[in-house]
Amino acid sequence: MAGTIGALAGATLGPSASRAYVPTPRTRDWQAVPAPGSVPAAQLRRIAAAGPRLAWAVGEEDLGVQTQQRALAMVWNGDVWTKTDLSHLTHTRIVDVAGVRSSAAWGVGHPIGDASPLLRWDGTTWREADFPGRGEPDVRLTSVGVGRDRQVWVCGVRDGAARLLHGDGRRWRWLDPLPVESVNLYRVVVRRPGEVWVCGDRSNGGGWSGLVARWDGAWTALPPVAGLRLGLADVHASGPDDVWAVGTEAGVGGPIGRPGNPALSHWDGTAWTRLEAGFTLGSLTGIAGDARGRAAWISGWNFSDQSRSTYLRRDGDTWTVARGPAGTAPAPYLNDVTSVPGTRGFLSAGMTRPAPYPPTEAYSEHLDRVSADFGD
Repeated sequence: MAGTIGALAGATLGPSASRAYVPTPRTRDWQAVPAPGSVPAAQLRRIAAAGPRLAWAVGEEDLGVQTQQRALAMVWNGDVWTKTDLSHLTHTRIVDVAGVRSSAAWGVGHPIGDASPLLRWDGTTWREADFPGRGEPDVRLTSVGVGRDRQVWVCGVRDGAARLLHGDGRRWRWLDPLPVESVNLYRVVVRRPGEVWVCGDRSNGGGWSGLVARWDGAWTALPPVAGLRLGLADVHASGPDDVWAVGTEAGVGGPIGRPGNPALSHWDGTAWTRLEAGFTLGSLTGIAGDARGRAAWISGWNFSDQSRSTYLRRDGDTWTVARGPAGTAPAPYLNDVTSVPGTRGFLSAGMTRPAPYPPTEAYSEHLDRVSADFGD
């Protein structure tokens, strides 16, 4: 979904000023962490951390022509990833995960027939949870977020409209529909109690544009993020006038297998500004904030240089291309990145190769400690 060719270029947060991107020479801080036990082909799609000794990563495994793929989940104890036993589940994929502690972690599974499952961590494994609309044929859940107050926010579709399911694990209610038609929601992020942000895409007649909206008791949909078949994978809001959105722009078409273009956009409270990602072919897949709540790291994939994983790191008022460790995977692809609460570290997750076909395996990296010039 992303790549880089030619000279790297960058931009400041402001809409008019620009500054050159320079690949960081420091790559030793990101370290590969084994994620053992997955059956190729496998990938980790999303990752969430409750603290330095508890994190979760989810995805799918056993992706093969003559096999039935299965949901994949890992749990982190601060030192190693351990594969979670999901033999009691029949889901083919877990698409998202969020958690703030062992008793407040949630996941969303891929639908089985008419059932779109909501999953809850019981301290050892994932189990299905009840919610209004469970098993209804028109209900689809796509993403989940959990706040420090343990309130749970789930993106979904019910009665043909995109909306949020909100609850505490015992009591649930569907909120008013998002007042935008023909949308797909891919991510929900909790900024603070009672305020969440969602992102995805919306039809624009001949294709689709990026969508970002806020719920704080009522919906506020920001203007579309313009692009040629642009979908947003993640959003990070430090405030109503400081919102970052990342994704992939498919463009006007081309040969089968052509990668898209990475999309990095900033909302300043008035308008969206599109910034250069530092490479031109590939994707941006996730955003993680620092201890102050500012967007700090972006995960991605660089089609033109796949020898290492690719990130963008916040460097003052610019984003700079940074690379992961060398030689740990043939061509790693990162699907997500998250901060580790209580530390200055980060975790990322994805797969060892850019396509989910054998012998691709689950993959993870860890930034154990951020040095002063990586600022948070």
